[in-house]
Amino acid sequence: MTDSITASDVAAPSGPGGGSTAMRIAVLDRDSGFIQVLSKRLDRLGWEHRVLASPVPADAVVAMRLSALVVDLAVLGPQAWEWLERLCGALPDLGIVVCTGPSTVAQRVRGLRLGADDWITKPCHPEEVIARVQSVVRRRRRPSGRTAEAKPLMAGEVQILSDRFQAFVNEESLDLTRREFELIELLAAAEGRVLEREEIYSRLWGYTMVRGDRSVDVFVRKLRQKLEKASPRWRYIHTHFGIGYRFAAESLDVDSVEVEVPASVPVAWDAGDQGKLTRSQEDRELTTDAL
Repeated sequence: MTDSITASDVAAPSGPGGGSTAMRIAVLDRDSGFIQVLSKRLDRLGWEHRVLASPVPADAVVAMRLSALVVDLAVLGPQAWEWLERLCGALPDLGIVVCTGPSTVAQRVRGLRLGADDWITKPCHPEEVIARVQSVVRRRRRPSGRTAEAKPLMAGEVQILSDRFQAFVNEESLDLTRREFELIELLAAAEGRVLEREEIYSRLWGYTMVRGDRSVDVFVRKLRQKLEKASPRWRYIHTHFGIGYRFAAESLDVDSVEVEVPASVPVAWDAGDQGKLTRSQEDRELTTDAL
């Protein structure tokens, strides 16, 4: 039998199976018919599961020790986007599958960019929901290299701690979303290799990039802005037009270096202007905001 809980009832879920390797999920939904059919399938699989009667805070979700969360955004109303972003930021390892009614392309793209791993449109078959949850959990478990002893990635003034899902500049934590952290971790781990947009997209979202999709460019631009604000004397993300991006720390502090001034530049040109020249190339990138 499936339990139903509210924000005040956050004990670890119970259910058939109960083993440490069992899948443990929660379903935030009020569609009784959908819940009943899905619960029967989950019982047969021996999955531990809970039905959430209302949105619960992130710390309550942490206490449930979930493998994945299936959520109908319609239950959340106007606070849906804020709640989703906050949850994804607080629980970067949690697989989140949105299962909701008909939506626009803009809504689906927004949900995925905020951190959802998958999006299913109702009406849908419960077997599809289960298959998608399994796929999301597999992807989440795949990077087994994250351990408590994982070595930090260092570049310029930036330190990336994979096991803590945090990045620091001069010991100050960067305010990154889950997807932004996954992006900086992926780029930095490439050790200076250029990553194509298609590769970045498939490794972050788990899908093949659709022609014309600018999600990668949008996230790179936002991440670059945060890095440049926190570490203005360094450039980290470099654009290879028509190909992708490369992560390498390069200092813009050239005041103490002899710089040969080309004859074609104005007499008043200063070596410190090199930073502006570097930035001008980056400014040609995508300038429109995410949906």
